Amino acid sequence: MPSGERRTPLLPGAVTQFAVLDALMGGVYSSGISVSELRQSGDTGIGCCEGLGGEVLLIDGEAFECTVDAAPRRMRDEETLPFADVCFFGSSVGERIVDADFEALTATVERRLRSRNLFHVVRIDGVMARVRTRVTARQVPPLRPLAEVAAEQVETETVERAGVIVGFWMPRIYQGITVAALHLHFLSDDRAIGGHVLDVRVGEAVLRVAAFAQFSLRLPLDEEFLSTELTHDEDHRITAIEGRARPSFAE
Repeated sequence: MPSGERRTPLLPGAVTQFAVLDALMGGVYSSGISVSELRQSGDTGIGCCEGLGGEVLLIDGEAFECTVDAAPRRMRDEETLPFADVCFFGSSVGERIVDADFEALTATVERRLRSRNLFHVVRIDGVMARVRTRVTARQVPPLRPLAEVAAEQVETETVERAGVIVGFWMPRIYQGITVAALHLHFLSDDRAIGGHVLDVRVGEAVLRVAAFAQFSLRLPLDEEFLSTELTHDEDHRITAIEGRARPSFAE
């Protein structure tokens, strides 16, 4: 709609991704991109820790990891991520959101899309009435597929927590290369809680969305990745892992 186009800028540059989701699904994630390299491609983004040992947010150029055994912390430049999506988030008009559950939030984001065939970065700053996040435990060789790791995920639910949610809305034709539709991570302002968003009810916050017409894919070059042929036949498992595994918050 015209108003959505006016509020949602098409930014120069690209969403840059390291590795592909189907590699994680196949247990192929022994190498990664360093935080310092990641920041050369963006100041906003999400990813996962080495060995799938937690979730990562890149906020205003600073990378934070959320793990099962410690509070979120700022990552060092030499630490690596086996999968990540990043971009440079320019200015865009914010939209106030009040008392929105996950479905309402998704609908609001999708109304803001420039096109369902473009890539969009999403940022939400404010108070979450409730948010349920997950993190996974770090794996050691032999590395297990993401579905097995996620079956043992640690979930945390918190209420009335100020923080930031960042993530991406990706076109559905790229499922398997990336996570299609809405993929979000949360970090509380007090840096006490964070992780992949399984469910959320926004109390009061400001939503910003921007679009990209370019997608830059950087692939690993380690021997395991090069020698493992990846195929895509797990749409339903991706949806189960990256979506909400349990019913949404009760009204």
